[in-house]
Amino acid sequence: MKALSIVRPAGTQIANGLKTLEIRRWQPDVRIGEEILLVKNEHFLMTDGYGEVGTAVAIITLGDIREFRQEDILEACASYYEAGWLAWEIKTIKKIENPFPFRAERKLYEIDDSVLNSARLMKVR
Repeated sequence: MKALSIVRPAGTQIANGLKTLEIRRWQPDVRIGEEILLVKNEHFLMTDGYGEVGTAVAIITLGDIREFRQEDILEACASYYEAGWLAWEIKTIKKIENPFPFRAERKLYEIDDSVLNSARLMKVR
């Protein structure tokens, strides 16, 4: 399974179904329907190999990946628009009702999905 770290409050906004677009500069390497563990963390991770302890808050799948548009600001919970970014549609959200500490790393990273064995999930979207 893959994981994705997102700086708070965006991780919580996604887990609660408030944020339905994630805005990034890069194209994710995921298959349609592939589940991704969402980890909220405190700082933007700017350097490969650097990480911190975050909190696993949801399991998501992505839909369309397209150009970020001005009218996406509300769905992205963004404060401004900037051309050249990509909007990742968050297709499904399963909130982890018992969030747990987990490592946050830059970009998408591989994890052992057995960490989810005791997670209680609630479908949000």
